[in-house]
Amino acid sequence: MPTVHHVATPPAPADPVHPSVGAATTLLDAYRGGARFLATPTRTLLAQGIRQEVAHSAEPLPHRVAQALAEARRAGHPYPVVIGAIPFAPDARAALVVPESLRSGPPLASDPLIALPAAGPAPTDWAIASVPEPDVYAKGVASAVDRMWQGEFSKVVLARTLELASDRPLDIPAMVQRLARRDPSGYTFALPTGPGRNLLGASPELLLSRRGDRLISNPLAGSTPRSADLAEDVRRAAALLHSAKDLHEHAVVVDAVHQAMAPYCTSLDVPEHPTLLRTATMWHLSTTVTGVLAQPDVSALEIASSLHPTPAVCGSPTGVARKVIEETEPFDRGFFTGMVGWEDGSGDGEWVVTIRCAEAEDNRLRLYAGAGIVSASEPDAETAETAAKFRTFLQAVGAEL
Repeated sequence: MPTVHHVATPPAPADPVHPSVGAATTLLDAYRGGARFLATPTRTLLAQGIRQEVAHSAEPLPHRVAQALAEARRAGHPYPVVIGAIPFAPDARAALVVPESLRSGPPLASDPLIALPAAGPAPTDWAIASVPEPDVYAKGVASAVDRMWQGEFSKVVLARTLELASDRPLDIPAMVQRLARRDPSGYTFALPTGPGRNLLGASPELLLSRRGDRLISNPLAGSTPRSADLAEDVRRAAALLHSAKDLHEHAVVVDAVHQAMAPYCTSLDVPEHPTLLRTATMWHLSTTVTGVLAQPDVSALEIASSLHPTPAVCGSPTGVARKVIEETEPFDRGFFTGMVGWEDGSGDGEWVVTIRCAEAEDNRLRLYAGAGIVSASEPDAETAETAAKFRTFLQAVGAEL
């Protein structure tokens, strides 16, 4: 077991080294449907074409990714990188490729041009259907709470969806522009997941990054909607930071991340108390866990796979929570609460939890949002939380509930 050091605050990220104005936003502007776009706090990536697909088989996914990278190197690729999305279900097909070409730039947040507003969404007649309906979702939350009081499990994350149908073709690049410019310091992605299908979103949550021997995970659990009124927004943030229910929910997730990372590390730094992370629509309790890698041949994806799914997107115990999700949610999560990210041949990479996202196909969007349910949860409050989380994407497409 590695030594655990408690630190008061997470370390500050390194400042970009004089990035060129427009270097990141040029990649954002160049994105078109069918390409692969990923913006993180460390870099902006735009990938085109497919040189090698990661095969689907019973072999562990990190091994298949390593094989695809090795094959690309043997075929003459000087610096192959895998990029794409991984589903929530462990046996489902991933959408990971070594692209034909990859352009890389500094993070969007370091580019002054990201402050320029994106064009607003065109007037669209959206038909919106909730699956399940809010009252049915609330009943599912109430049932889960009852089962927790009976001792079956301690937490489950229950999700619901909105199915949007447009009266015009979807403008996915414009949606990505609005998502990226609204939260440029987060993780914005747009990735093909099948013929005519794209996964796009703006996640605030880093599951695992590896750079050399340095590991970082930033679990989020416990959240509250933001307010347009400054005083009320501050009140909500302060209340979240002192909420016994949310602090307990957060502690369960941080402990799970700590236990999963420990076997891979010679040391871990775990802040004693969470801080607050804000997006355009939500406040989240946040803890940044950092570690020093013990074995240099262990890849970012191998460690991320051992973390996934955390109690922040599934529940605890994991196996029981998965069963409750299957029994309660009337849809297949697909890539929602899976992972999106990249990895290179050295094992460095970044893997992000796939939340605040939608799947796009033809003129339809399916939006996803979930809430962590514990024994102190109130069904109406959890339903309202999922409605608030939908706002990230609804605002990007000009739709309202």
